[in-house]
Amino acid sequence: MLNSIASRPQTLAVVDGWPVNVADANEAVSAIVQTAVRSESFAVFTLNLDHLDKLRRSPRFREAYAKARFITADGAPIARLAARQGARVERTPGSDLIIPLALAAAQQGVPIFLYGTTHDVLQSAGETLSRLTGHKLRIAGAEAPPHGFDPEGAEADAALDRIAASGAGLCLVALGAPKQELLAARAVERNIPVGFVCIGAGLDFLAGTQIRAPGFMQQLGLEWFWRLATNPRRLTMRYARCAMVLAEITLLAPIKGLLARPRA
Repeated sequence: MLNSIASRPQTLAVVDGWPVNVADANEAVSAIVQTAVRSESFAVFTLNLDHLDKLRRSPRFREAYAKARFITADGAPIARLAARQGARVERTPGSDLIIPLALAAAQQGVPIFLYGTTHDVLQSAGETLSRLTGHKLRIAGAEAPPHGFDPEGAEADAALDRIAASGAGLCLVALGAPKQELLAARAVERNIPVGFVCIGAGLDFLAGTQIRAPGFMQQLGLEWFWRLATNPRRLTMRYARCAMVLAEITLLAPIKGLLARPRA
């Protein structure tokens, strides 16, 4: 198996110690499909503030991230922090990759497996992707894991075996963080010859079971506000932690750096 680190693209920016190595959605789609055509084992993660918070607190999540081949900037704050380093990086969440990946995979003859969310969502999303690709996309399989699914347990290994046996070149993983990243990293550890693309709620957006923020809010970097407003009970604490991480990176870290400089 190709080493996950050695085969990574060149790092464009480093945010809180973690690399971003894909500039935009077009570059991501091209790199992902080309790698899938070669039947390589790889994972695609989308770095955002919630991930940075989890990376600070979870050794398992850090180990998973170390195995990712491609890392995009998921969220305006990550893209802006990358821009401070002179990197031309565009916001590229996993949900924005689904349709372009399906179109490119259909053109290149790369079958796709859908994993995560619920059976109803998988069916609806699969039908939508088939229709959007003129029924040229081959969906190799679709599977929703049971409640309490352990992405690093025996059940996960069995699922990975089924995905590998399906003939899929790509697997869209919709489990949410950190489960989807842990599963993708497990696949890389086992050298499963499939590209695992972590897409969060992307299939739910596609199926219409969750409503994504309007386009203008996405462009303004306010998708987080839409999600918070529509689901405050679940997301208030998450976004509070994200705000603390952003404040530490943008305000406290530079101050600490200045104070740490030796006096002339």
